Amino acid sequence: MPAPTRRTAAVIAAAGTVAVVAAIGLTLFQPWRLVTDTVVDEAPPGAGPISMTSSSTVPPTLPLGPESTAPTARPTVPAGPVTLARGTFITHEHDTSGTVAVVRLADGSRVLRLEGLDTSDGPDLEVWITDAPVIEGRDGWHVFDDGRYRGLGQLKGNQGNQNYAIPADLDLGDYRSVSIWCNRFNVSFGAAKLAEA
Repeated sequence: MPAPTRRTAAVIAAAGTVAVVAAIGLTLFQPWRLVTDTVVDEAPPGAGPISMTSSSTVPPTLPLGPESTAPTARPTVPAGPVTLARGTFITHEHDTSGTVAVVRLADGSRVLRLEGLDTSDGPDLEVWITDAPVIEGRDGWHVFDDGRYRGLGQLKGNQGNQNYAIPADLDLGDYRSVSIWCNRFNVSFGAAKLAEA
């Protein structure tokens, strides 16, 4: 069997290089995600069902008539969800639309609510709350990791409505924006400026 020529060896080496580069490129860029969507539709925070059951074994008592002078106890109703701040997404590296709201629940906990989100499905996307300004155009793509930021979790879906818990120790006065941040390429897909509601 004749030995391979230099040209054959070069072709084999080039094919091997192309295969390695393609494998790395597919792993990093995940181009199929440009045509895939993950839709999430979570209920608004605090919108759980109201319980009509009671753990008390004693039947409730009611005043019997006008002669009854016992004060009637008014049931305490916890404060419902209160919107503290809101904003609208603008596009950065990928077309992004939808709204964001910071909601305080009756127990004092806070939730970041994304509504009507529509962005590209991408690799390693997170929801960040940051102290960075929201700047339109390419100048705003990379500013969110320059200052203070907190990751609230992996983006659950690139479309729909979703909730993210805000840590109790986070001072909202120090944070003024939300970014859909791609950790893989250090770029914002889209961002929203938070304004008091």
